[in-house]
Amino acid sequence: MVTIIDYGAGNLRSVENTLAALGASYEITRDPAKVAASTRLILPGVGHFGQMMRALDELRLREPILTAARRGTPFLGICLGLQAMFESSEEAPGERGFALFPGRVVRFAPGVRVPQMGWNEIAPRPGSRLLAGLGPKPYVYFANSYYAPPMEAAAATCHYTVDFTAALESGNVFGVQFHPEKSGPVGLKIVGNFVEL
Repeated sequence: MVTIIDYGAGNLRSVENTLAALGASYEITRDPAKVAASTRLILPGVGHFGQMMRALDELRLREPILTAARRGTPFLGICLGLQAMFESSEEAPGERGFALFPGRVVRFAPGVRVPQMGWNEIAPRPGSRLLAGLGPKPYVYFANSYYAPPMEAAAATCHYTVDFTAALESGNVFGVQFHPEKSGPVGLKIVGNFVEL
């Protein structure tokens, strides 16, 4: 069973449709007890870092999410869901992320067209379970103005004026800066890999 966290994200239904297309068993919830007890967890995300973290806190979902992640539950953050895994973001300096990874999410430099909107190539690292079977340079769909710099836990990087982390993978914790639910067969394969972990 895949648990999709419902805090009001705009891409929640697209994620649901992707899981339905895979024939995966899933539930959508904002119940803290169900989130804490989940066996697979997806945090979809679009919008503003501060608004998302405040919504999760108001719904009392921060600790259940962290409880599940620390217990070893496979946890996938999508777009803003990946950014939430860091300590903080330039988008909302006063808000705390989950701090599952060190560091801060930053905005693309002034003068760069943001958001990065549309298809871009990623470079997966060998051995990634989340990105297995994609080939060397798959294209996926992005919609982001902020990014995480390249880091040891990066499962893939992407270039948009700078190199940045396109996917994260560390133990049971995974994140994608792009939108697999909008990335056609490649995105379907990625979500399928997560479901099969």
